[in-house]
Amino acid sequence: MPAFKTLDDLTDIAGKRVLVRVDLNVPVTDGKVSDTTRIERVAPTIHELSEKGAKVILLAHFGRPKGEPVPDQSLSLIAPAVEEVLDQSVAFASDCIGAPVADAIAKMENGDILLLENTRFHKGEEKNTPEFTAELAKNGDIYVNDAFSAAHRAHASTEGLAHHLPAYAGRTMQAELEALEKGLGQPTRPVVAIVGGAKVSTKIDLLSNLVTKVDALVIGGGMANTFIAAQGINVGKSLCEHDLADTARSIMETAKKAGCSIVLPVDGVVAREFKANAENETVDINAIPADAMMLDVGPKSVELINGWIEKAATLVWNGPLGAFEIAPFDKATVSAAEHAAEQTKAGKLVSVAGGGDTVSALNHAEVADDFSYVSTAGGAFLEWMEGKELPGVAVLTKG
Repeated sequence: MPAFKTLDDLTDIAGKRVLVRVDLNVPVTDGKVSDTTRIERVAPTIHELSEKGAKVILLAHFGRPKGEPVPDQSLSLIAPAVEEVLDQSVAFASDCIGAPVADAIAKMENGDILLLENTRFHKGEEKNTPEFTAELAKNGDIYVNDAFSAAHRAHASTEGLAHHLPAYAGRTMQAELEALEKGLGQPTRPVVAIVGGAKVSTKIDLLSNLVTKVDALVIGGGMANTFIAAQGINVGKSLCEHDLADTARSIMETAKKAGCSIVLPVDGVVAREFKANAENETVDINAIPADAMMLDVGPKSVELINGWIEKAATLVWNGPLGAFEIAPFDKATVSAAEHAAEQTKAGKLVSVAGGGDTVSALNHAEVADDFSYVSTAGGAFLEWMEGKELPGVAVLTKG
């Protein structure tokens, strides 16, 4: 694993100004934060630095203001939720550079926490301009990145600052990198990946990378239909990207050469309409009615998938196996998730999962806490699975 410095390498930081990049891009409903998961994830890093007497200065973005101040994307809306989660008072500065920040920092005592305004209110953030980065760097003595979820972006606050200040990984970033290393970096074999979701088109890079890294690739969700159709099987009215048949065949050919087994559904649960508790039937994969669509993989397929989970020492999961949001088309996802959780709890499996729908699906199955690691990072998690270098991580591992 590439070496990177963590909070363990930070000694004698009392009185030091520590710029901490966190992810506070949280959902807000009626002016209030409706899900504090991301704030909870960064709390340990903030508490640890505060307890060691650092002046903790939080940098974050919120929404997509495109380089201009937008009142309803001000981090002042998030500050109360940050205070509540940390159970500590948090001061707020009306900008992230310049006099408002200098004045706020001047008032800080050791251990205090200050939240700066949305970094994306400045065009220099996303453009990673030297001028803006230098202005940000004036506010700190040390830089800590605890926002893996923003690490796939080479922005001033996620990448640029590491060239100006001594750079360290926060506890969440550290946990994420260590979990990912166990998932695909230096995994214990056999490695099985489950990839679901609606479309192959959004995951071509992901599938192409995984077949060269894992021992078996389980394909579910709508994207399985594209692979099934590419083999000349009629999928009826199922969601299917028929124009990607060649791509699907190419991925299967790459898998064959790499010695990776592709696991596709052998049966499916089909319905004539996409709604909760729609009339449905289970059919063999070769017998999907012309007027029906597959909304979940069937029980024989679940048995097959659970068999692969039992063979695996490492499982990497991204995307549901069916339309898990509506019953009864959540059965396959829930069953496989429960099986993976059992194997993990029994110490037989390292299970790493991530991506928005995946987190929702595992929460729905009530097993998210039983997986070895569940990433809330979304895009960064996907790019890591695609084998791409993440600028915000790479800059922490250099020097």
